[in-house]
Amino acid sequence: MRSDKRRNEYRSCLIAVAFSLPFSTAILFGSRLDSVENVDVKDITLWLHLAAFTIIFAAFVLLLWRMMDGLKGRGVTAAGRLVNKITYVFKLTDAQADIAAFLFLLLCWLPVFLAVYPGFFVYDAQDEYIQVATRTFSTHHPLVHVLLLGGMICGVHKLTDSYNLGIACYMVFQMSAAAGVFTFLFDWLRKKGVSRLLRLFGLAWLGLFPTVVMFTLCSAKDALFTLALLLLLICLAEMGSGEVFFTSKRWQILFVVSGTAMMLFRNNGFYAFLVMIPLLLILKKGGRKRLLFLLACAVAGCLLINGGLKAALHADDSEYQELLTVPIQQIARTYNYVPAAFSGENREILYEVLDEEALSLYTPRLSDPVKYRFNNEAFAQDKGRYASLWLRVGMKKPLIYLNAWLMTSYGFWYPDTIINVYGGNTVFTFTYKDNSYFGYEVEQPGVRESKIPWLNEVYRKLSLEVWKEKVPVVSWLFSPGAMFWFYAFLFAWLLNSRRYELLYPFLPIFLVWLTVLLGPTYLPRYVLFLWYALPLFLGMAQLGHRNHASEKYK
Repeated sequence: MRSDKRRNEYRSCLIAVAFSLPFSTAILFGSRLDSVENVDVKDITLWLHLAAFTIIFAAFVLLLWRMMDGLKGRGVTAAGRLVNKITYVFKLTDAQADIAAFLFLLLCWLPVFLAVYPGFFVYDAQDEYIQVATRTFSTHHPLVHVLLLGGMICGVHKLTDSYNLGIACYMVFQMSAAAGVFTFLFDWLRKKGVSRLLRLFGLAWLGLFPTVVMFTLCSAKDALFTLALLLLLICLAEMGSGEVFFTSKRWQILFVVSGTAMMLFRNNGFYAFLVMIPLLLILKKGGRKRLLFLLACAVAGCLLINGGLKAALHADDSEYQELLTVPIQQIARTYNYVPAAFSGENREILYEVLDEEALSLYTPRLSDPVKYRFNNEAFAQDKGRYASLWLRVGMKKPLIYLNAWLMTSYGFWYPDTIINVYGGNTVFTFTYKDNSYFGYEVEQPGVRESKIPWLNEVYRKLSLEVWKEKVPVVSWLFSPGAMFWFYAFLFAWLLNSRRYELLYPFLPIFLVWLTVLLGPTYLPRYVLFLWYALPLFLGMAQLGHRNHASEKYK
């Protein structure tokens, strides 16, 4: 018995250190990147601080786990009983509760929709609309979303001669889709026995928290991608909670449809799904043949739809810069910081794909200024030639390459990052100053026609002013980095609690998160799932606590 206890304690220590080491690294590296835009890995004090931070955080994590297990949910249960008494008068059937949740969400979003009417038409929205209007398509943006957004705007404009009404119709469609998916989530949580208190908190969170509201009313593909991902997460949670998943055609169809949609709405969703396949097959011991079939159906569905649309629309797929974001940024940083690293021949090769003007536009936190001027035609003619150049320069200056990548990704893992990657950039209706948390504006051909000006001003300040990211604790709720570490902490706790059946939904969360580290910059829109999925994972934490707390540390 004593040896088992020691073994469990040793295991807990290992898991706590496995969490605390990368968390400490994020804190130390992120603070340096935020202040001096560089991490000096040769600095011995950095590594001494890392060792000390890891030990301190690991001890704190172990203490926090003991407190969580020791509580046995007493505080939550008491609060839940109070909520049940207060809401007893609203005795609703399951169907009535679902309708109430759906309407509540729409009513929460409606005032903001009217305030920012016709909605936030931003983040490549104009480009997607123009593709449909001119019948000139490319695979730069997901074709499914291009047709949905651009088609709706063009169709409504033909009927009403109003672009704003077309944008508004798309927003209403997206609001309805979001309310439907969230209602399905709360219905699933209720059937699993998650407390009413937590479900009410989740409802308020999704209905009122600004980050959720902003992107629910935003035309960017991120909202629909995240809704599809959320449905996939629910399917994986159902898969882990029992064998009902493999006997229910509805769950299996939903799994395939949500997986296919997730891959269609973002290219990185496709890559994350592919990596998830072998990992999920390894973790899931039962029903592997059926699971493999479902996974294959989702991938096939994505390939067939994308391939069919590409052929039917004669879409141009000659762009490479989105896949080469990190290498382009690494080359540009090296060129600007250590131009001597490029010999005469190397410089000539470099200028074939990136000229001097493009390279001079390098900014540490955003690859777009350089990336958009990348010569795709030259690169396509001899990819190996430029890959060899990238490798040769990288072997000379590996630390510059490392910092170039960290500077475009650290906002996803450093909790105190201030999102200001577009600072100084002028767009249609304003110039970004000290914050670029959210795009806020209405791109042409739309025009902002606010029906509630004071609420419109509130969201303008939330989008473009930095104050919210300087308020202690509150800033973490808006921070992609802080939100990610909450999920990582929850994963480590459930792993320590041996609640392996609750870990399946973490797979796509972490895999999609890894893909965005290779993107052009750090913005909340790329990790919107960290906010949308919060009620689901809080519910899973309650389920994990309910079944494990009594065991404590044996």
